[in-house]
Amino acid sequence: MKKIFILTSILLVFSCNNTTEKAEVNAKSKDNLENQTYINPLDIDYTYMVYNSSRNQSYRSGADPAVIEFKGEYYLFVTRSFGYWHSTDLVNWKFIKPQQWFFEGSNAPTAFNYKDSLVYFAGNPAGYGSILYTDDPKSGKWSPTASISNNIQDSELFIDDDGKTYLYWGSSNLHPLKVKIMNKDDRFLETGVKKELFNLNEEAHGWERFGENNFHPTLKEGYMEGASMTKHNGKYYLQYAAPGTQFNVYADGVYIGETPLGPFTYMKNNPMSFKPGGFTNGAGHGITVKQTNGQYWHFATMALASNAQWERRLCMFPTYFDDEGLMYTNTEYGDYPHFGANHPTKAGQHNGWMLLSYKGKVTVSSSLKQIMKFTANDDEVQVTELPIENDAAGNIMSKVLTDENPKTFWVGEANNDKQWITIEMPNPGNIHAFQLNFHDYESGIYTRVEGLKHQFTIEASEDGTNWQTIVDRSKSEKDSPNAYIVLEKPVVAKYVRYNNVEVPGANFAMSEFRVFGLGLGNKPEKVSEFEIKRETDRRDASFSWNPVEGAQGYNIRWGIAADKLYQSWLVYDTNIHFMRCLDRDTPYYFTIEAFNENGISEKSAVLFIE
Repeated sequence: MKKIFILTSILLVFSCNNTTEKAEVNAKSKDNLENQTYINPLDIDYTYMVYNSSRNQSYRSGADPAVIEFKGEYYLFVTRSFGYWHSTDLVNWKFIKPQQWFFEGSNAPTAFNYKDSLVYFAGNPAGYGSILYTDDPKSGKWSPTASISNNIQDSELFIDDDGKTYLYWGSSNLHPLKVKIMNKDDRFLETGVKKELFNLNEEAHGWERFGENNFHPTLKEGYMEGASMTKHNGKYYLQYAAPGTQFNVYADGVYIGETPLGPFTYMKNNPMSFKPGGFTNGAGHGITVKQTNGQYWHFATMALASNAQWERRLCMFPTYFDDEGLMYTNTEYGDYPHFGANHPTKAGQHNGWMLLSYKGKVTVSSSLKQIMKFTANDDEVQVTELPIENDAAGNIMSKVLTDENPKTFWVGEANNDKQWITIEMPNPGNIHAFQLNFHDYESGIYTRVEGLKHQFTIEASEDGTNWQTIVDRSKSEKDSPNAYIVLEKPVVAKYVRYNNVEVPGANFAMSEFRVFGLGLGNKPEKVSEFEIKRETDRRDASFSWNPVEGAQGYNIRWGIAADKLYQSWLVYDTNIHFMRCLDRDTPYYFTIEAFNENGISEKSAVLFIE
């Protein structure tokens, strides 16, 4: 009998929201699979966290994803979620309520499918647990064994083709990753073989330095955590996260070995998964899963860090192995719409829809508060209440809803159908999709509960007077804190209006109302005078370029060869940039492009910087 194993501790039943809803365009029929798109952060019903409830902090979070393919379908396990998600297409996910689980949710889970047996090993905050198994993960029914394993914080269970079983673990700014061998045929008991592997080397690897933008005024040692193993073409790619989950530079690197025990060699194009710029940042502590068609995907953690530094979201990027066997992900325009996993040639790539709403003029029905919250280098939340502004007609304005900053947010005076948000976009365009990033402001929810739903409509207008309803979720049963909505047909408009009905929690709050499509104008011209200075500390580099008329922002690309520009950093409204994420002893190649609501410019000439 095929079985699935899971490691856990305290057994308890929790409820969830298993409701489903027909998507506007991402229908599940076979004919539409190739037309699917998705966006980061992923649109799933994230769970409210219980472990900060004693501090009266109410917020959703999703982090440390473990994704496996089992019998042609996919399962997503997430820290402290009281359950897991199931998908047939890697785009649409449905929550499954387990009958046995941690009281406070599993911490940094790991999952593995070995020869049609799913193995899930999840450490609790105490660092130990017992094994559960099932042959039917869709049912949520699990049976435990009596095995106990210690030291499983941020663990990764890997079973090789020969059946030998390895547990990788570690979460520290001092100690290295470690591995031990276990016997899967004898309740996963340890065999006694343990080994220290490798540690961070911040002096050589700039991206491993602790802090936002790899800078902290006092702490210099980053955290090494989140081990994950991928076997490809006979080699072992041991992934690890650094320097800290709350930072924009949270990333995954790779060491490559010839055996599961090493020795391991640092991969020269690290970090493998990196998204430091744009709307939502971070791409660390993840796992790489192989799709049934052979395409690899890297699921990882993004930082929100507004209500608490552990407030996070999930992302998904296509992953590849190049002609040298180097592992890399494509994170460019990583929080813009991407082709879904079943696109025949461009799965996971940016689909060309641009941001129409950036710096649009926003008016709102009311305003209880407009806030900038931030936690970056410690756990103390910095709160700045922004002054209320009115336009010439006396309407309340809210610039925070189109500023591409998830840590700024607006709170309405009530959570009812009298609340609305209107955006006058800088220019008219063909609207294809929306992303609504709701915010948790004193929501008053501290665990996973049933029946949460976001109910609203969206209207569009060319002149601000005549409106048509283009999205109707007024009776929706769907819980979508980062709702991604694709229209069946594009709509030309300059104005959009969100009409609230009701959302979860005590307050109606939103951090960003993003509108995607294509403008009616011209793409920006190619960037000129792109200059790069590698600093005395070779981990650092400064950049400058001539501003391009009509550009919203710029995307810097770099890598270890002209045809291996695997890294990118997107910035808005600036023609200078400074980064601290380079490897000290590595020469790099750089290029830059400009973008706006109409598209992306031609890339500048590739520059080699020794």
